[in-house]
Amino acid sequence: MNTFGNIFKISIFGESHGHGLGIVVDGCPSGIPLSEEDFLEDLQRRKSGGKGTTPRIEGDEPEILSGVFNGRTTGAPIAVLFRNQNTKSKDYSQLFDHPRPGHADFTARIKYGGYNDYTGGGHFSGRITLGLVAAGVIAKKVLAPAKIEAKILEIGGTSDINKAIELAQETRDSIGGILECKISGLPVGLGEPFFGSVESVISSAVFSIPAVKGIEFGAGFKVAKMTGSFNNDCITNAEGKTESNNAGGINGGITNGNDIVFRITVKPTPSISLPQETYNFKTGKVEQLVVTGRHDLCIALRVPPVLEAAAAVALADLSLIAQTVKRVF
Repeated sequence: MNTFGNIFKISIFGESHGHGLGIVVDGCPSGIPLSEEDFLEDLQRRKSGGKGTTPRIEGDEPEILSGVFNGRTTGAPIAVLFRNQNTKSKDYSQLFDHPRPGHADFTARIKYGGYNDYTGGGHFSGRITLGLVAAGVIAKKVLAPAKIEAKILEIGGTSDINKAIELAQETRDSIGGILECKISGLPVGLGEPFFGSVESVISSAVFSIPAVKGIEFGAGFKVAKMTGSFNNDCITNAEGKTESNNAGGINGGITNGNDIVFRITVKPTPSISLPQETYNFKTGKVEQLVVTGRHDLCIALRVPPVLEAAAAVALADLSLIAQTVKRVF
């Protein structure tokens, strides 16, 4: 559904070309300093306008509607709203009957009986991640002094990002990428096996990001070629520091005190300028589709702050769960 979390619970809402979109955060502890200005840095990192991103420019100005009083969280649900201002819905008029391959146009039409808002991708648009980034800003405050940083490792199969973008522009095609996220400063003991393991919860949040198709922790798929003696992270002190970090900071689904490290793959943008042959519901035939409108050439370029937010929300929930367990015992 559109809600994630057990204690630090978020509910996302809105459509790409609707009146607005945003997030409701419930379960945030009281007394945390919070203002609209706190959101701006991560929102700016997510914004379009750079090379390889959509020319659609929105203000992305956050409005805190509730849950904050005199500059601090109250313990009540926090609602943050973003109003859409730069929409061109007519660019999507053909896509209801002639859905884009690789996009949710087809599946949403079938699932919701054609009642879904398909303009701009509707509720399935990457623009909806704006609310997730806002939740991530709050979650990072809950996790402080822990640090979360995501970076792009490669785009279009190369670490030369500019070259990859230029080639995609020349071919009028889109490209994907690989990102890495590192979380440092977390205590030992977060995570609730089995289904509440750190990997499970982070992965669930991360796969809510449109276009994410894969995830691996630590050495990831490379461990299949390792021996146990090489893969094992030998502990060097009482705090759990290890010589290597093939486990990615997690053992048995529980944080072990080392950096959490994971990587994700982001698929190429489905909306491309090249003609594609795909099914048209109106005519009942496979016909040529030429997608118009404003789209990212590479979605991965704008994912780092979204990835940080997803990880932060997952870990904030696990942190508050761990605190609750300690209070009980």
